[in-house]
Amino acid sequence: MNDLPFSIEEILDNMGDGVYVCDRERRIAYWSKAAERITGWAAADVVGRRCLEDVLNHVDKDGHRLCGEEHCPLHRSMITGVTTRVPLIVYALAKDGRRIPMHVTASPLRNAAGEVVGGVETFRDVTPILTDMQRAAKIQQRLLEQQLPDDPRLQFSTFFMPHDIVGGDFYAIRQIDDDRFGFMLADMEGHGVAAALYTMHLSLLWERRSELLRNPPAFAAAVNDELVRVFEKDVTFATSVCGVIDAADGTLRVSAAGGPPVLIIHPDRTVDRVTSTGLPFGCMEGVFYQETRARLRTGDRILIFSDGAFEIHDAANRQLGVDGILEILRRLGYPQTPLRMEVLEKELLKFSNDIRLQDDVTFIEVSFQGRG
Repeated sequence: MNDLPFSIEEILDNMGDGVYVCDRERRIAYWSKAAERITGWAAADVVGRRCLEDVLNHVDKDGHRLCGEEHCPLHRSMITGVTTRVPLIVYALAKDGRRIPMHVTASPLRNAAGEVVGGVETFRDVTPILTDMQRAAKIQQRLLEQQLPDDPRLQFSTFFMPHDIVGGDFYAIRQIDDDRFGFMLADMEGHGVAAALYTMHLSLLWERRSELLRNPPAFAAAVNDELVRVFEKDVTFATSVCGVIDAADGTLRVSAAGGPPVLIIHPDRTVDRVTSTGLPFGCMEGVFYQETRARLRTGDRILIFSDGAFEIHDAANRQLGVDGILEILRRLGYPQTPLRMEVLEKELLKFSNDIRLQDDVTFIEVSFQGRG
């Protein structure tokens, strides 16, 4: 490289993507010409300043401020030693006040001894690409927005965080009659646009078949058979948990299609796991689904979640698992302390050895207040 008629800095300055370099304290040491062109911030505006001083003031697609710790891609890259595998979507603050959607990659910067001494971030303006994706996200959000049942015996709350702008999780809740409340949480294989398109089919099936939730196995079988026809030759599937809560007699009935167990967390912090076996939706027609019943007590919390919440691996490649989620919830004081999803998300990210969570994450929480 010493024989080349140009320097590394000249190479970086002529790249189409913006590049900047920070030390371990996130103090900006280099800011490329493309970074100036994309953001309007000159090198003189930012070099020598820490990126967390809100000069750049990045936020991610979920609105998280990135100038802190756990949500900052560059910080995560330096502490985990991991390079971004898939570009992240970040909204940067331009000097003129505009928010610019960007694809960002982050890498740790190592010295000759292999020690992490800083980080490198590259970014490109993806405004033309994300315009349609943002419209698709609004459509998907409207599908998931629903009037949660208003009943003093049950309190429902939901949380959905897609990995990309759109995601492959689908959930729905509906009051079936005066006392019974049906629910479904389904997780399409993969995430992103293809998975999100299939959730449109799940939404249609929910509208057509939700009355069958009086009998959860019958609902699961009907949804499965229709998805087999929808998927046709596509090698894909959806895991799911569906069921019905009877507020009058305090029972929970669950049918699962390869989905995680439903957790019933009692006020004394003991836990019941409601499991039910069944093939994921879309694999083959004519599948028989089982039903598992559980008794609810006053003050119980029911947690229903997608596998993105526990199929998370640490630096030693150990999976968090359902036990790991329960341990995090105990540390957070749940259920005496209300569940704050932004806090739980940070705990999941701390456990992982990734720059961001690698799958869509959905939670449904139901608080049973008693039979009235």
